[in-house]
Amino acid sequence: MLLRSRKKEQGDVSLNESIGTDKEGNQVMLLDVMSSDDVDVFDEINTSMEVKQLYSNICQELDPRERQVILLRYGLIDGRCLPQREIAKQLKISRSYVSRIEKKAVTKLRKGICEEKK
Repeated sequence: MLLRSRKKEQGDVSLNESIGTDKEGNQVMLLDVMSSDDVDVFDEINTSMEVKQLYSNICQELDPRERQVILLRYGLIDGRCLPQREIAKQLKISRSYVSRIEKKAVTKLRKGICEEKK
């Protein structure tokens, strides 16, 4: 069992991992030699982690209908944000009901995120 759990961590590399020494004998870390043209690596990693956490919250906090409305409304399935009118047509419910479901779901997600930060 321990070997299986370690296998998952095999591909993980720390940015603070020492990869050698420079001419003066100072340790060189992976972070020191990584470069990025346009996007800050830390911002990208942070955004990726936040997106994973948001998806986790969506799956844990919301019931199936709320989840579907949020995923469709904010384009989290295919990148296309749908208006409430189209979501209502797909789910065969009124647009005002979609609005209420969306509001309730966003409130649940906000509450879940605020509790995690405490």
